[in-house]
Amino acid sequence: MREKLQRPVDLARQHGRSTQAIRNYEAAGILPETDRTPSGYRTYTPTHATALAAYLALVPGHGNQTATSIMRAINGYATADALALIDESHAQLLEDRRTLRAVETALRDLEPVPAERGDTFVGPLSRRLGIRPATLRKWEDAGLVQPRRDPRTSYRIYGAADVRDALLTHQLRRGGYLLEQISPVIAQVRSAGGVAPLESMLRDWRARLDARGRAMLTGAAALDAYLACRSAESSATRGDGTEGRTSSSRQTGRTSGSSVTAR
Repeated sequence: MREKLQRPVDLARQHGRSTQAIRNYEAAGILPETDRTPSGYRTYTPTHATALAAYLALVPGHGNQTATSIMRAINGYATADALALIDESHAQLLEDRRTLRAVETALRDLEPVPAERGDTFVGPLSRRLGIRPATLRKWEDAGLVQPRRDPRTSYRIYGAADVRDALLTHQLRRGGYLLEQISPVIAQVRSAGGVAPLESMLRDWRARLDARGRAMLTGAAALDAYLACRSAESSATRGDGTEGRTSSSRQTGRTSGSSVTAR
């Protein structure tokens, strides 16, 4: 029995998209190629609807670019490449979680430094951290610490906020993070006026990571449904011997596309 055919507008309405968006998805390789009627109209099947549902489910967890690449790979019969892209997204999410935990640990371990007792010089601070004075100067060049200069001697003077930033930088460096990765954290600490106000930011960060993880699960389920649909369609096509004709009709549609107005 033939699958129920749909017009672009039918597929668009199902997912709250415009008909032009549906055409764009097909042109981008997000949807598999469509057959056309003798008069040039596109016709979509439930497989196309499942593909669109999979793409839209993938976007929240993987982003538009990766979701598009995943769908292109699957529609190009490179499922292993699609799965590798999914693995990379999960690896990035895991790395983001590790970064969050490192920041939480670093902030938790910071000791309050009273403002009136916070001033210190390069030597005492470097000895406290167990690093060379040159390392502190490197951090200064990267904007991670901002000591003021004594107007008479030009010596660097590290205030309470500088000591806090140096301690946080030191702990994150011990966790394996690069200076360019640490810089945004230090900026957040400064803009928040200290460590305490960052608790809300960390909660939001954690919630976003959790939401992304859940979205990846939702996307995986939708993508699995699309893969199952494609597999069933492929088996049915081989069973009734129409695979060659389907391929030929789609090739004809691509070849004649320049002379047929897109509908």
